[in-house]
Formats: sequence, structure tokens, C-alpha cells
Amino acid sequence: MKNLKKEFPVTANYTHLNTAGSGLLSETLLDFRQNYDLDYLVMGSLLKNDQDSFLDKVRKDVGAFFNCNASYVALVPNFSIGFNAVLEGIPATHKILLLEEDYPSINWPVLSRNFNVCYASINEHLEDNIQQAIEKEHPDVLCLSLVQYISGIRIDLEFLKALKSKFPKLLIIADGTQYCGIESFDFENSGIDILGASAYKWLNAGYGNGFFLIKQEIATHIELKTTGFNSIRGKYKEAKNTFIGKLEPGHLDTLAQGSLQAAIGLIKRVGQHQITTQIDILKTKAFEQFAEKGLLDSVVLKRKQHSSIFNIRGDQKLFKKLNNNQIICSQRGEGIRVSFHYFNSEEDLLKLLKLI
Repeated sequence: MKNLKKEFPVTANYTHLNTAGSGLLSETLLDFRQNYDLDYLVMGSLLKNDQDSFLDKVRKDVGAFFNCNASYVALVPNFSIGFNAVLEGIPATHKILLLEEDYPSINWPVLSRNFNVCYASINEHLEDNIQQAIEKEHPDVLCLSLVQYISGIRIDLEFLKALKSKFPKLLIIADGTQYCGIESFDFENSGIDILGASAYKWLNAGYGNGFFLIKQEIATHIELKTTGFNSIRGKYKEAKNTFIGKLEPGHLDTLAQGSLQAAIGLIKRVGQHQITTQIDILKTKAFEQFAEKGLLDSVVLKRKQHSSIFNIRGDQKLFKKLNNNQIICSQRGEGIRVSFHYFNSEEDLLKLLKLI
């Protein structure tokens, strides 16, 4: 895609295959942050006098981007803070279904609260494993990542929609940190009841911002314990001092949340369809090449769909070789994790393949 090296200067000097670890700072985001801090420098607290309406606009833009009523969008510093708050509103008697070896920020908070927990295995039969676990264990809640951070295995969103239809009382809570930003997502018409995400990865929004989207019927049935002065502020009167407000108990960083808004603005200017198309092209070519070279786990090879995150076979020696050749990636699990975003190119993939 054109002009992305200018928008993301890191890509001019490095082959960044590590969005699954951290997204990049764009020129668009830098411009916003510099201008906003300059306003704060010369205006002081006068800038903060308008923070309520400013944050309302951020919620509106986030809601419009993911098709969620702005009244049911909560802005948070990161996924973990919001998720821990949500868990405090779930009765201790509830049984929660987790995925084995899911992201620690999903599983650890659940386990730390001594819920009755059951598990489904992450393998080529992931969706069947989840349904079988539900039929056997009868959990009240399913908590999972939409994309697995180590393997890149991605849940079938249509499956979640069908699952919610079959088990309407099942509360489905999803972490979209490794998903949001790669394609268009219609929250209202999904099977997910609560979706949370940190925005520093695929949305390229920098650190210190994230969001939670909540279905209206769910927000009225969970009583959170978190609270603070900010819980009863805001434009959206119907959400005051309720689920949404209590997810925002204290001051929000307008610079950080404004960065989320600016990042969404960049995606809209580039075009989500164009972004998704580029990611799909790269992940398809990468999958074919990695499979041909025997670099992928058999579980991934048997899946019908996959994300643009891959864990390829490789040791410390290969990892060091890639780093020495300006390829940014991560060691995760037993291999090397590489991930492709829209600012990557087929040349990036070819460079990686030549070094393996």
C-alpha cells in the first residue's frame, strides 16, 4: 500500500513483523499527540474544561466504528483493568468456561477469584470443544480471546453467533486485543455480549487506551463494584452510575483516549476494506509458504481459517539472526511469532523466508 513508510517511519528501517506484540506509532497519531500536548501546555486546565464532551465524542467514534450504541461504550486504560472490573460484577457462584492456555490476562483474573472453572482445549476442533464443554459442564459464562496470542488460532465468529442463539443465557465475554482493527466488526449483530480490547496493537493507537462494548440487555443485569466520581458523569444519562459509568470510575487520560480516536480516524481514511484485503493477501501467502516449508504446527494446518499471526518453528539462533537483519518479531511458546499488518508487504515476507 502506498505512502505507508511515511505514515509508519519504522517500516523504512525495519521489517516490523511484531504487531501481535505492539503496534506502531503513525505520523497521524504523532501529530495529534504533539498538538494536544501543546494545547495543554498553553491552555492548562482550560483544556480540561471540555473533557466530558471530548470523551463523549471518542465514545461516539468507537461505537460507530464497531456498531455499538455510544451509550454502551466504556473507555478504559487497557483490557485487563476493564476485565477485572467486569469479573467483580459476576456472582461467585457462576461457572466460567475458559480456554486452556489462553492469554494470561483472560485466565489469571478468573482463577484469582476462585470461580468454578471448566476448560475447552485449543486445537483444530476448538469450536467443537467449546460446544461440548458447554453441553457437559453447563457454564454460566464463556471468556476467551478471539485470536490466540501464541498460535494465531482464531475463533469462528459465526460459531459464537450460533452458540449465543443456542444458549441465550450464556454470557460471552471476549478479548479483541489481537483482533480489533484487522477487519470490520459488527458488535450489535455478533454473538458476543461484552467485548473488551487494548488498542495498542492492531489499531495502532498507542498505549494507555482501550474500550469495552456491552450489549444493552447485559449492562442492566451486572452490578459492578467499582465506582468513583467519574461514574456519575457524562452525556449519556441512561448509563450514569450503571455498568458503563462504573467501568470508568476515575479520571480518563484525554491524550490517550484521543489517540484511540485519531487511530480510528486513520483506519477510516485508509479504508478498513483496503486494510483487510492487504492483511488477507499477506496471511494467505505466508500460510502457504510456511506450510510448504514445514514451519507450522499441525493444529494450525488443520484449521479452516487463521489470523495473520503465525508461530513458526525456530530456535534462539534463528531469532537472533532475524533480529540482526532488522526483522522485529517475538519468541513465544516453542517458536518464533511473526504477525502481518497492512503496513507490511510481500517483500517483508520474502525477506523473512530467505533468512529462515
